Amino acid sequence: METTRQQKIARLIQKELGDIFQKQTQATRGVLVSVSAVRISPDLSIAKGYLSVFPSEKADEIISNINANARQIRFDLGKRVRFQLRIIPELKFFKDDSLDYLDHIDELLKGTSPAPAEPQEAEDHEG
Repeated sequence: METTRQQKIARLIQKELGDIFQKQTQATRGVLVSVSAVRISPDLSIAKGYLSVFPSEKADEIISNINANARQIRFDLGKRVRFQLRIIPELKFFKDDSLDYLDHIDELLKGTSPAPAEPQEAEDHEG
């Protein structure tokens, strides 16, 4: 169970990371990175960021690149939140594949559901 403080810090970090990634991805055409969730440890030392990447084919490459540059991202985050947080948590990033999962479920449901029946014309029976 997350405390109120954890939730507030997670929201702050999510917002700021979203801004950082938006500025970084403006230079890269055709790539969009958004922060879908941030979970922070109870001692506030580790923040796990879940990133949604479009197009999803490049997601693994982009996430590994972001994790390789986590120190620089943490530094940029620290400059933005230096008056709100005393200690900037260590950042770890993971792929958020919930949208891919939903698409997969939709495809499965469409594939197994029976074809929609043709609407039959109503016959007039007067009686």
